[in-house]
Amino acid sequence: MAWNPSPEVAAARDAAKALNNAPIVVLLYLTNDQRLGMASYGRTRELCKFAGELGDHCFEAMKKFGDEEGT
Repeated sequence: MAWNPSPEVAAARDAAKALNNAPIVVLLYLTNDQRLGMASYGRTRELCKFAGELGDHCFEAMKKFGDEEGT
């Protein structure tokens, strides 16, 4: 699996470690300038791909929720 040094992916990796080595982590977040973000981590290449797809789905749902809530 390729190493991704981005701070967002590092946060997801750190969360996986903190969660008893969780095989998949998806982080959804709001930045200080009110932008939505998503980062994902998977322990293996296959889990990483799945986590990315799940994260994309959750990110789209979060955008839709924000539109419905008027944020």
